[in-house]
Amino acid sequence: MADYKNIKGFNIQYLDSDPPNPIEGQMWFNSTTQTLKGAEAGGVSDGTWASGGSLNTARGQVAGDGTVDAAYAVCGDGSTAVVGNFEHYNGSTWTETTDVNTARRNAGTFGTQTSALVFNGQSPPVTGVCEQWNGTSWTEVAEMNTVRIGISSTAAGVSGTSGIQGGGYAFPNPPTGNTETWNGTSWTEVNNMNTAREAHGQCGIQTAAITAGGSGYSNAVEQWDGTNWTEVGEVNTGREQASLSGSSTASLFVAGYTGSYSALAEAWNGTSWTELNDLATARGSGARAGSSNTSALMAGGYISGGKSTATEEFSIPPIAIKTFTTS
Repeated sequence: MADYKNIKGFNIQYLDSDPPNPIEGQMWFNSTTQTLKGAEAGGVSDGTWASGGSLNTARGQVAGDGTVDAAYAVCGDGSTAVVGNFEHYNGSTWTETTDVNTARRNAGTFGTQTSALVFNGQSPPVTGVCEQWNGTSWTEVAEMNTVRIGISSTAAGVSGTSGIQGGGYAFPNPPTGNTETWNGTSWTEVNNMNTAREAHGQCGIQTAAITAGGSGYSNAVEQWDGTNWTEVGEVNTGREQASLSGSSTASLFVAGYTGSYSALAEAWNGTSWTELNDLATARGSGARAGSSNTSALMAGGYISGGKSTATEEFSIPPIAIKTFTTS
């Protein structure tokens, strides 16, 4: 059997600390920790959270979508009243742009910086107003058939003309599993979720979405295939007010509330959930953005003692250091 030297052309190094810039495939023995280590391509479980630019307006129950380098945050529960503020993120800085016509919190949203939809919420009172963004201005369009709140992170869509929203609190009735799709002009009722819920996370596209968590610190997860919702693997830690970003087969379930605000993060690979490194700031009801389980953003939200402007970004290092067991 070939040994390491024959494969790589050099011996395993004996070092008193990990090398500062290891290359993929390199191995060494750390004499200080008495462990055998190696470098390999980074994976989701190696990802870390780093601080990004701060929102201009601190708020909870803020809605958001987009990608890490082109995200948006809209509406929310501001310092003294509900707000309609609309901010764009370029990967480092948040910039305020045109406010929505109806300020609100607890609203739903999906889309991009140039094509988005914001719907429902509490202004107060509860409102069913639905507004579409065309990159320049907001225009009121058709309302959902069932008005509901508790949906700030619970919608899926890639633009303001195509999306899906399931669940929510159909005030004054109990939480619902009612699901509707948006085609750019009108809402259509489709098959309900298996578990009625509010304050849950949802992401994906109109024909392939996923929802997780919810009221009562739920750990239930369901996947949408364009026709039906199917129960799939549960998250490790059930919570409400968490944010879900990515796709139906590669998503991140982040932060939330479990009796206190949480910094937990979990990744979905289409089959199971993996716990990741925690965020720096525990929070709930923040804006989410991201298109997969390898890149995500979390901004604003409720924190212990107030409302946040903080943004954190998830990324995966190109090289990760692994520790190997020896016998």
